[in-house]
Amino acid sequence: MSPTGAYQRPGVQLSSECRIPGISLPPHAVDQRKFTVDEKIYYGLLIFKCLYYPILAIVGVPVNLVTIVILSRGKCGLSQCVTHYLVAMAMADLLVVVLDLILRQIPITFWQEFYFVVSIPVCNIHAVLLFAATDCSVWFTVCFTFDRFVAICCQKLRTKYCTKKTGGMILATVTVLSCLKNIFWYFMFTGQYWLTNIPWFCHIAGDAGVSLAWSTIEILHYMLTPCVPFVLILLLNVLTVRNILVANRARRRFRGQSNGNSPSDPEMENRKKSIILLFVVSGNFIFLWTMFMVYSMWNRVSNLGYYFVHLPRFVQEMGFMLQLLSCCTNTCIYAVTQTKFREELKNVIKYPFTVIVRLIN
Repeated sequence: MSPTGAYQRPGVQLSSECRIPGISLPPHAVDQRKFTVDEKIYYGLLIFKCLYYPILAIVGVPVNLVTIVILSRGKCGLSQCVTHYLVAMAMADLLVVVLDLILRQIPITFWQEFYFVVSIPVCNIHAVLLFAATDCSVWFTVCFTFDRFVAICCQKLRTKYCTKKTGGMILATVTVLSCLKNIFWYFMFTGQYWLTNIPWFCHIAGDAGVSLAWSTIEILHYMLTPCVPFVLILLLNVLTVRNILVANRARRRFRGQSNGNSPSDPEMENRKKSIILLFVVSGNFIFLWTMFMVYSMWNRVSNLGYYFVHLPRFVQEMGFMLQLLSCCTNTCIYAVTQTKFREELKNVIKYPFTVIVRLIN
């Protein structure tokens, strides 16, 4: 398809609200064809996301806004440094929800209703902002993991590194580098949207799709986000667990108590809470991003003609859906693992009703 040519999209109309893209058969032939299991899963996901993406958008925006407000108040019993990282992660997730879910995936899903966007020549700018926000979301998680590693495993460095000022400098540096790193999308893409759910959602500029130079740059992009973060998070978590196990054994020996009958230890309880928060946030990121990472790397390599393994089409859809879900789950994580966050969340939920009652009285 030529980037400057007329945009055509085959499809089978399911209803006035949602249509399945990518089916080349005419409508009367669809019922006669026997779909494979992979195809059934794929088209089932295409139908499901017509509800999934709007609901995720409706939930994702207020959930991240509420998280930012609650954490910014500083009443959750977390240190200023940890709060700074968690607020930054929530802000990055909110940007991803807006730029990726609302402004990219929903128009692709309901492409006929949003066909007018093909006449808005800002897709390459949109791509730069979207991928920069995604990089920030991923690398803020890495920064948070490293901060907790230093706080738990590096006692001498903790007082200098684990501060609000240092955290702010690191987050600002990551933001600037993410923006600079993703400028290449502006030149690889054109300004015209391509309303098809593939990793490239803009028309390609020239021969960038098959160029070895552009391919190398894009593969490096996917290696930096999220391949390298995966490795760093796993490595830091392994080192943190190892340090904690050694420290716990030493602490038990020092206190002269066995594992079975030791009384409550405040220091051990604090470590336990910190580790639970760290591992749940890190594990959530790894679990929800794995499929997207695998498909993105496979797709780029396969476009160069290297087919090592066949991946069903539904892997792509599930990858997008899980990756976007990761931007809406941290609030649930905080609510489950942090008692004071739950209390603040309850107060935020009750506040509108309290105001209404006061006005009535």
